[in-house]
Amino acid sequence: MTVAVCQALTSLKRQRGRPTAGISPSLLRRGLPFALTPGPSPGGRGEIGNPTSCCTPHPGDRGRRAAALRTFVLVIVVISGELASAAPPAPPGDVAAGDHDGDDGLKIDVGFVRSQDDAPFAATPMVKEYLIRRATEPDGLFVEVRRVKTGEADKESEIIDAEIELTAAERGEQFWFRVSAVGLDGEVSAYVQTTTPVASTRELFDRARGWLAVLMIALCGAIVAFIALARRGAKLYVRPIAGLEAVEEAVGRATEMGRPCLFVPGIQDMNEIQTIAGLAVLSRVAERAAEYDATVEVPTSKSLVMTAARETVEAAYYTAGRPDAFNADRVYYVTDEQFGYVAYLTGHMVREKPAACFYMGSFFAESLMLAETGNSVGAIQVAGTAQPSQLPFFVAACDYTLIGEEFFAASAYLSGDPDQLGSLKGQDVGKLIVAALLLVGCGLFTLGTAGGSSVAEHAATYLKTVILSGG
Repeated sequence: MTVAVCQALTSLKRQRGRPTAGISPSLLRRGLPFALTPGPSPGGRGEIGNPTSCCTPHPGDRGRRAAALRTFVLVIVVISGELASAAPPAPPGDVAAGDHDGDDGLKIDVGFVRSQDDAPFAATPMVKEYLIRRATEPDGLFVEVRRVKTGEADKESEIIDAEIELTAAERGEQFWFRVSAVGLDGEVSAYVQTTTPVASTRELFDRARGWLAVLMIALCGAIVAFIALARRGAKLYVRPIAGLEAVEEAVGRATEMGRPCLFVPGIQDMNEIQTIAGLAVLSRVAERAAEYDATVEVPTSKSLVMTAARETVEAAYYTAGRPDAFNADRVYYVTDEQFGYVAYLTGHMVREKPAACFYMGSFFAESLMLAETGNSVGAIQVAGTAQPSQLPFFVAACDYTLIGEEFFAASAYLSGDPDQLGSLKGQDVGKLIVAALLLVGCGLFTLGTAGGSSVAEHAATYLKTVILSGG
């Protein structure tokens, strides 16, 4: 602002093309606009040092000097206003920090009293936000960790609480905190600092997951209750699954036609849950094949799957009372290579023309190749997978398809085991609870936005951020 003052006074020198009063160059460089030296009077009247020119100023000189004085006063007023507006706000009041209760040790709570220039203390708030910094030493390097907007906190409360997030590596480390107020133009006030360090600790129970515990107790309780009912002989209804009901039809057709059944357990290893679910279906297929004296071939792409499939088929033949009919050579390993495995399967289908093809497991690009080849040889086809991207190909080319959880429910559906049926029904209760919460949440959000109900809006936010996001 000193440069502006100098420029304003310099422009006065240039009025009418000649100076009325000289400005001392040294004082001008130092930005002092009030150092004036006598100069020649306009029109040649008077000389420097002439008593007439010094004591009897020309009327024009008075006007120019008055204009210079007004300009000087105006500049001083502007400077004073800007200096006043640039003053930082008052610092916050007392500050305290403590460990966040009921968490896993990744949060610290920092509370402080608002600045006197902020609401509700000031009628016209001059604070935009609060800057929180931390350090590991009381006089160490403090780094910014959070900024709290004044609008984020309750405007009627004098105290603001802020949560500081930590990393797992910072758990248990001691920190000092400083809080400063930030003005509307970004001016930062003096800081207030905590007097003692604070460290976070991991609690035995995480309160943020309280609702998750409630839902888990409800789900586990439903599973245990239905298992107990099934063991007592209660009939638990499970809707008919067409793909599993078609197993007997497919094996019976293969027996009538004198052709084998082909079972493909997917291309993943035993660590894939879909492969395990596929072997549960294989047990039912092999048992029916043993009863009808049909042949089942199980080519696999993984050696562990081959071993598990052999044991599954052998157990099924024992269950059917025909262990002598079991042939281990019908369950064999081909190759780990995806398309080498597919090439073998399609060639085998074209040569042997199986009457029934079962695709149960995890499939990828080979799904359509297998289903189209089986369709071309006239086989009845039953498929099941949990890969959403492959389901459309199976639905288009197969006679029956197990979609999604039908595939995983096959074991309980086919075996009729009380424990498995009870687990299946208990999981259905969990799905009903989640569906009910979603419907309630949608209804509350609708009432809050369309109906203008603040209670419904707060309830919907609590349901979304606390209950459904607690895990």
